[in-house]
Amino acid sequence: MNVVDTALHGVKIIEPRVFGDERGYFFESFNSKRFEEATGVAATFVQDNQSRSVKDVLRGLHYQIGRPQGKLVRVLQGEIHDVVVDLRTQSPTFGRWESYVLSAENKKQLWVPEGFAHGFLTLSSVAEVFYKTTDYWAPECERTIRWDDPDLGIDWGGGVFPQVSQKDSAGGGFASAEKF
Repeated sequence: MNVVDTALHGVKIIEPRVFGDERGYFFESFNSKRFEEATGVAATFVQDNQSRSVKDVLRGLHYQIGRPQGKLVRVLQGEIHDVVVDLRTQSPTFGRWESYVLSAENKKQLWVPEGFAHGFLTLSSVAEVFYKTTDYWAPECERTIRWDDPDLGIDWGGGVFPQVSQKDSAGGGFASAEKF
């Protein structure tokens, strides 16, 4: 696997080694030992999540206070615009966001450490997103920052009018968000 450090401290793109021929392809999507050797992260994953979304559905920006989750995100079908926001007050990249295109075709995975808000916008007609987490979902700890918060100014792509859940629409702003 190839690991690419991003502009956000601790966030990494994981590019698996894919073996393909006329029959199709094979790749190892996760190996704990290789992941730790390549990233320097000793993550223990306790929960797998999968979602299916239609075009222009935006999910996020989500995070948990008290029970933060590291996430290893990949796309099984389709393509997404994935966004992470650094909420770690002592981080050199605090308050910054970055975005990445993840797709079934490029097979890239995104390692999102604890202390980040995470969300994505579906770019294809349908996208199935799979992610592993380092802690369990705890609804009482979950927080949401609005996807269109002007303090963050996230560029989701021109002319986007996403479908957003009621919960995500009610999210607060970055300035008042609980941070790490």
